[in-house]
This record gives sequence, structure tokens and C-alpha cells, in this order.
Amino acid sequence: MTLPNPAELLPRMARELRQSLDQRGIEQPHFIGIRSGGVWVAQALLEQLGLDVPLGTLDVSFYRDDFTQNGLHPQVRPSELPFEIEGQHLVLIDDVLMSGRTIRAALNELFDYGRPASVTLVSLLDLNARELPIHADVLGATLALAANERVKLSGPTPLNLELQTLSAS
Repeated sequence: MTLPNPAELLPRMARELRQSLDQRGIEQPHFIGIRSGGVWVAQALLEQLGLDVPLGTLDVSFYRDDFTQNGLHPQVRPSELPFEIEGQHLVLIDDVLMSGRTIRAALNELFDYGRPASVTLVSLLDLNARELPIHADVLGATLALAANERVKLSGPTPLNLELQTLSAS
């Protein structure tokens, strides 16, 4: 399987995001990336959009519904939101949308900071393996993977996608 090149997806994603925000009359959205791949994608999108605005970061580790099963990731860092959430238009960005559970966790965390006016979801990839009814508003590409395959984004510069095969257990 040939994976898409993020550098080729990002210009179209930036155009679609700008168009979506313009259609909804959103002039000053706040951008939030989910650690770590979502932060990298957010930085690249902001560059494509020509915006120099503060970028919020979320680490949703404590909000995951599988936290008690999987434990704490060793590189957990605090979330940083350098702007108000209450009443604001947010653009939430992640690298890979799979089950929808990371996005659910991110929304739960954001609502602990306040009630946003809207949340626009942007994802580089959709693996079409949804367990929750969550879909991206702006999407780079959709992939169908085998059950033992995963995609890993490395970055931040350049962004690169790698196909990984999980070992049988």
C-alpha cells in the first residue's frame, strides 16, 4: 500500500478549512493540536494558511476511556491553551482518526475549560475504523488498513507517514 504524502494533502486541507470557516462566518478561530501528531499537523496547517497565531496543545491521556487498561504514557505533558475556550470557535486537529475515542477525550477535556461556540475537526487521515459517531469536517485522506496494520506519523519537519505491521499476540 502506498501512503499519501502529507505535504501533498496539506495545501488542499488548508483551502477546505479556510472555505469551511468562511462559509460559517468564523473569522478568528483558535487552533488546537492533539499531541503529538496533531500538533505537527496543526503547525503545518497554520503555515499553509499563513497564520501566526497561538497554537493550543492537548494531551488527552487522562481523558481516555482506556486509561485504566493501558496506564499512563511515559511522555504525558500538560495541555496548554493560551486562550479562552468559552464562547470561542475552535479548530481541533489530529493526525489519525481511527476509533474516535481520542477525539471524544479531547472534547471532554475542552469542555472542562469552557463551552466553545463551535469545534471544527480536522484530521490528516481517517482509517475508517469508527467506534463512535465522530467524523472530520476537513480530511486529508481515507485509508483502509488490515486489522494488523497501523499508520504512524513522524515529524514535525518533514511530516512522514509510515505503515506498521503489528505482531500477532
